[in-house]
Amino acid sequence: MTTKPLRLKELSRGEDRFTHGHRMCSGCGAPIVVKQVLMATDYPIIASNSTGCLEVSSCISQYTAWKIPWIHTAFENAAATISGVETMYRAWKKKGLIKEEVKFVAFGGDGGTYDIGFQSLSGAMERGHDMMYVCYDNGAYMNTGIQRSSATPFGANTTTCPAGDAIPGKLQQRKDLTRIMAAHGIPYTAQASPGHWMDLMKKVQKAFEIKGPKFMNIIAPCNRGWRSRTDDAIALSKLAVDTCYWPLYEVENGMPRITVKPREKKPLTDFLKPQGRFKHMFAPENQWMLRQAQEYVDAQWDRLQKESAFWAAETATEEKAEEKTDEQ
Repeated sequence: MTTKPLRLKELSRGEDRFTHGHRMCSGCGAPIVVKQVLMATDYPIIASNSTGCLEVSSCISQYTAWKIPWIHTAFENAAATISGVETMYRAWKKKGLIKEEVKFVAFGGDGGTYDIGFQSLSGAMERGHDMMYVCYDNGAYMNTGIQRSSATPFGANTTTCPAGDAIPGKLQQRKDLTRIMAAHGIPYTAQASPGHWMDLMKKVQKAFEIKGPKFMNIIAPCNRGWRSRTDDAIALSKLAVDTCYWPLYEVENGMPRITVKPREKKPLTDFLKPQGRFKHMFAPENQWMLRQAQEYVDAQWDRLQKESAFWAAETATEEKAEEKTDEQ
C-alpha cells in the first residue's frame, strides 16, 4: 500500500474512524491521540481496547464512536486479545480465506499498560505478533478517581499520594516504559505527542510497514487529573516536548534516534506551572522537589542524546565501509 500523504487538506477530507459524540471529557487528549493514529493510515484496522477512560466513554450500550472493528477487553488483557485476533487472521490468510492486508492495534491507558496490563503486553511482544500497542499516557488512573500509577510523574498530587503534611505528592519517578519495551528487542518502539501530529503520524505509518510487534507511547493530557484548563491539551503536550519531559524519539532495531529536538530547551517548570497537581511543589519548603525533578529530566535527556549520537555515528561508519567495499 502506498503511504498516505500527510497533508492537512487531504486529511481533513478523509473518513473519521473515531467519531464525535464519544463522551470523553471536554479537552481530553486521548481522543485526539486515537484520531491521529487512525487517520495516519488507510489500512483496515481491528482494535482492542482495555478498560479505561477511552473504553467506557466511547462505547455506551449500543452507541459507539468507533467505525472500525473494536473489541472491549478487560484492564489486563488488551494485548492478549488483539494477539489472538492477529493469530486467527494469519491462519485464515494462510488457508486463503482472506486476502486483504489488515493491521492490528491495541489501545490502553497507562494504568492498563504500565501496570495491570503489563504482563500480557510483555508476552505479546515476546511472542512476536504482528501488532502495534498504543498507550495513551495521562499519568494516573483517571477513570477511577485519579489514583497514582507507575506512569505518574514525581511530585504529582493524586488521590492515593495526596500532597499534604505527611507526603508532598508522589515521591517516586515515573516508570520509563518506552525503554522497557525497547529492551524486549522488538523491531520498533517510539514516543510521540499529539502536539507534534506530523511526527506522530509518520511514526504510525512507519510502524504499520514493519512486520512484528510495535509499541508507541503517546502523552495524552487529562485536564481533570492534571488540574489544567480544558483547552490546553495540545499546548501542554508541546511543553512536555520542549522541556524534554517527554522527548520524541524512536528505537528501530535497537537503535535510538531523536525525531524532534526542541529549538530551545525550556525549564521543566514551564510544563509544571499550568498543572494544579504540581502547585504544592512551588511552595518555598518544596523547592527541592523542583530541583530534583529538573535534574532527573536533564539526566534522561542527556542520556538519550548520547545514545542517539552514538548510534548515528555507528551507522555512518557502517555506511562508509559499505561504500568503500562497493567501490572496490
